[in-house]
Amino acid sequence: MNLTLLYAELRRDEGVRATPYKDTKGKLTVGVGHNLTASPLPAGWAYPLTPAQITQLLVADVADTLAQLDARAKWWRTLSEVRQRVVANMAFNLGVDKFLCFAKAIAAMKEGGWDTAADQMQDSLWFKQVGARAVRLCAAMRTSTMPIAAGVS
Repeated sequence: MNLTLLYAELRRDEGVRATPYKDTKGKLTVGVGHNLTASPLPAGWAYPLTPAQITQLLVADVADTLAQLDARAKWWRTLSEVRQRVVANMAFNLGVDKFLCFAKAIAAMKEGGWDTAADQMQDSLWFKQVGARAVRLCAAMRTSTMPIAAGVS
């Protein structure tokens, strides 16, 4: 999978913040969707975070998400590059546990039922909550194409 594209998509979808803020669930967050309650900053780091620190957190958080998907949903690596990024993006946003609750969408993905998978993604609270991101990810699931995020060539 092209991690550079995934990082750019997550930066677009999550936003980038050098100082802590409360996310939509009230969790203290920084960087690119980094949950400070689940994973505090390394010792000695201070705000505002540098671009390098934000990237370091993002790379570690993505690696953790992908490792969890590899351990718990081995099938996801059989998908096309774009559909793998859809799954990774959703799992990063929701957490792997909550992503795995999309049982009907996942069953459709495993069978190559892209329209059904996208329909199931759309028929969720997640879709209503995340707006344009969800619209993009559902379209990418249907077509296996995704618009390039800004700043990526």
